[in-house]
Order: sequence, then C-alpha cells, then structure tokens
Amino acid sequence: MTRRATRTRETKETRINVEVDLDGSGESEVSTGIPFFDHMIAQLGRHGGFDLRVSAAGDLEVDTHHTIEDVGISLGEAVREALGDKVGVRRFASVSLPLDEALVDVALDLSGRAYLVYEVEFPLDAVALGVPAFEPQLAEEFWRAFTTAAALTLHIRMRAGRNTHHILEASFKGVARALRDAVRVEGTAVPSTKGAL
Repeated sequence: MTRRATRTRETKETRINVEVDLDGSGESEVSTGIPFFDHMIAQLGRHGGFDLRVSAAGDLEVDTHHTIEDVGISLGEAVREALGDKVGVRRFASVSLPLDEALVDVALDLSGRAYLVYEVEFPLDAVALGVPAFEPQLAEEFWRAFTTAAALTLHIRMRAGRNTHHILEASFKGVARALRDAVRVEGTAVPSTKGAL
C-alpha cells in the first residue's frame, strides 16, 4: 500500500505545493517564505516520521496569514488523501509533550469529522517570531485549516509554558507524534463499528 499524496493550491493570494509520504523516514523540505513557520512544519515531518515537501509563495507583503492558512489546508488535504480508506490504522493517539518549561497535551482521532479544540494561551508579552513575522495566534488558524481539510478531531491543550517558541514547538511536535501513532497500520479492518471513517 502506498500512502502518498500531492496537493497543489493556487489562489489570488498564494501558490502552495505539498507532497506527503506517511511511510517515509522523516525527511522534510519546507520553504514558505516564513522561516519560523518552516521550522514548525519541518517538525511535523521529522517527528511524525513521514516525508514532507512544502513550497509556498504568498502575499507576504500583506500578511503571513494567507500563506499559513493555505499551507494548513493543502497539508490537511494531502494527509487525508494519503490515508485513503484508513484500513488498519490505529486511528486514536495522544501524547503529552514537554519542551523545557512548556508542556502541551495533544489527542487526535482520524474520525472523518473535523473538530478542533485549541486551548493555548500565550504570555501577554508574546511577540511575533522571525522575519517575516509569525504571529503566535496564527498557529490556531493553521490547525483549524489543517483539521478541517484532513477531517480529523484534534485537541491541543497547553498545560504549562512561558516561552512562546517553546509553546509553539511543543504543540507542533505533539501533533506530529500523535499523528505518527494514529496513522500506524496495525490491523486489517477499518477501526470503526460503522465500517468506514
């Protein structure tokens, strides 16, 4: 079984190309024009154990929002396509991931139903990271776009944290590790009493 997918999305605001191999080795090539975001997306591939190629050209002179959201949509669509009929996948996974003082809990279900719970609060003095800037609140927009396009249920809850970089990185690594477990093939049937996900 080949669990790979390619997605291209082109709008007046962005041009996105994504390739995903769920059974890869954690190799990533990411270029969105937003260095901190590139670093976060690379965490998904590395800690998710899948190969990932993402290139994006967006209207960064306006804002980084469009690029971040559209990468979320494209990546989510690619993951959903790569999963196919989900025969044999574990389906559920959760992890509690620390990064220094930050601790983030992640739980997900490859349910076929898009639902995001995002309980991450950044310090009042949190600043944008990198140039062009990655605004911390845009992480929620990314996860909402990804969750909707991938049709999965995702809960991300911050338990502790003060450093914005640590909080964000723990979130991305946590989702990566949960995805790694959830997409693992360990059976021969669709893990649902309905017979489909």
